[in-house]
Amino acid sequence: MARVLINFAHPALEKSRVHTQLLRVIKNIPGVTFNDLYEQYPDLDINVAREQKLLEQHDIILMQHPFYWYSAPAIVKQWIDLVLEHGWAYGHTGKALQGKYFGNIISAGGSEQSYHPDGHHGHTIHDFLLPFSQTARLCNMQYVAPFVIYGVHRQDLSDIKEDAEELARVLERLSDKKIDLAPLPGLDYLNQILQLPAQTR
Repeated sequence: MARVLINFAHPALEKSRVHTQLLRVIKNIPGVTFNDLYEQYPDLDINVAREQKLLEQHDIILMQHPFYWYSAPAIVKQWIDLVLEHGWAYGHTGKALQGKYFGNIISAGGSEQSYHPDGHHGHTIHDFLLPFSQTARLCNMQYVAPFVIYGVHRQDLSDIKEDAEELARVLERLSDKKIDLAPLPGLDYLNQILQLPAQTR
């Protein structure tokens, strides 16, 4: 059974229709640990030892956050800067995360079509997530395809609840002992895992 860690970051959760619904369904999924970074560290004073221990205890690390200014909320950068230490996460002796999987769960205001070379933003969402994929590579992890909810500003509550239920199914599948994790880096989006056959590892 793969152990999944969700590092959640939203500086204004009370204003988020999407992430409020996502949290409602994912907090009680067996095999999934939920770690709210802003709740734990409202002053951004991150407990590095605590966070490193959590990483060591899990197989899949997913950063869940809104897609702010083509990136993530400030605490995510702070977390990366402090937790992924040289000699622990990367470098000649930094092997603590080797073989783990790393990815994103994000919400974006724009439509999927707007994140295209010919679209409004001029690049794909995968292009903008390059710092995360390169971080995974440097730390000897496999970067997995992101779970992306596009066009959140135009969604109604029923649409958001459908997205939340889909994410719940994805996380349940990830923590299923019968799923083969090897194909994850080759997917375009994490929700495509629902189309993969279950296998005994």
